[in-house]
Amino acid sequence: MTEATSAADVTPSPFAGGDWFDPLEEAVRLQVRGFIEELLEEELEAALGRGRYERSSAGKGHRHGRRTRQLVTTFGPLELSVPRGRLRDATGEREWKSASLPAYKRLSHRAEALIAQAYLAGMNTRRVRRALGSLFAGHVGKDVVSRAWQRTRSAWETWQRRDLAGEDIVRLILDGTVVKVRLDRKATAISLLIALGIRRDGQKVVLAIKSMGGESEAAWRQLLDDLTARGMAKPELVVVDGGKGLEAAVASLWTAVPVQRCTVHKERNLLAHAPKQLHEEIKADFNDLMHAKTAADVRAKRKAFLAKWKLRCRAVADSLEEAGERLFTFLRYPPEQWRSLRTTNAIERLHEEFKRRIKTQCLLPCAETAAMLFWALLASGQITLRKVDGWQCLAQPPAELDLAA
Repeated sequence: MTEATSAADVTPSPFAGGDWFDPLEEAVRLQVRGFIEELLEEELEAALGRGRYERSSAGKGHRHGRRTRQLVTTFGPLELSVPRGRLRDATGEREWKSASLPAYKRLSHRAEALIAQAYLAGMNTRRVRRALGSLFAGHVGKDVVSRAWQRTRSAWETWQRRDLAGEDIVRLILDGTVVKVRLDRKATAISLLIALGIRRDGQKVVLAIKSMGGESEAAWRQLLDDLTARGMAKPELVVVDGGKGLEAAVASLWTAVPVQRCTVHKERNLLAHAPKQLHEEIKADFNDLMHAKTAADVRAKRKAFLAKWKLRCRAVADSLEEAGERLFTFLRYPPEQWRSLRTTNAIERLHEEFKRRIKTQCLLPCAETAAMLFWALLASGQITLRKVDGWQCLAQPPAELDLAA
């Protein structure tokens, strides 16, 4: 799959109506195998009358290895490790056969949809377990769904704590987006703050996802402090969206690191300072400026833009000047890199894909769920991150920049 390209939508759940959407379709698939294998282990333990490593003279049989079986599910084929057992009764010995596996095979769409909803519901798995119990005619143990959730939660927490010392990060892209979650039974807007690193080999890698109340300097500084605490070295360049809180946080931690302000965000700022009838003309002039072929052309077009808009709409020219050289830091680097350097689009694409997948959800259950869902899109492989444009010349040192030249 290409960057920000997702797998096909799964079959809608019969439990949630035709518009139901599973934002964890692939993350759940990664957990389904563990869920089914846990289910089979519990079923065999109940049939034998003892646990896997327990011994009992009153046992009803014994284990004898495992076999591999492929099960086709909503989320694709899964290769399962199925336990084998021999049962003893008054009539002799017989091979144990799972009652839950055939049931799962028949009802996988419904069961997997319910597991997905368990994730969306946070850690409240009671109702989900009851529903699964009815689907599987009572074969689901009370802890199966809870343990499946705990495994995913553990993987998420491990990812958040992972050591970054081995990641040779040379550039950092920072951006946030707003989502609505349920907080104290009310719809509340929170910010998801994302840190995307560029390794020296050009590969993009998501370093942190944080749910915050907003994009204040303190919120961004908490994210940056977390990155450094986990071993990330000072980057050689930081690309930001232009928010004052973010820029202040970066400046307070890395005073000498070059900063590139996102040109897409700046275009939005320019339009916000002008009447609507001027928007198309402003966008045309700004894009002509930002997509000039050489640094000399950019400088010339910047002067022309300022001269024109100081007369047409002074607030637009003032907004461009406010960004200063930080809007043109990309000119210090080889032209092959300009496209990826000018914007925070690498993160914006992730935001768009995330919101596309949750658009039918009026509210996410909680702030932690929002961050986990974002992580799950990446962890499951639904979104892949390619190398940045011009990665072959990342080692080339930046040149000096003088907009007045």
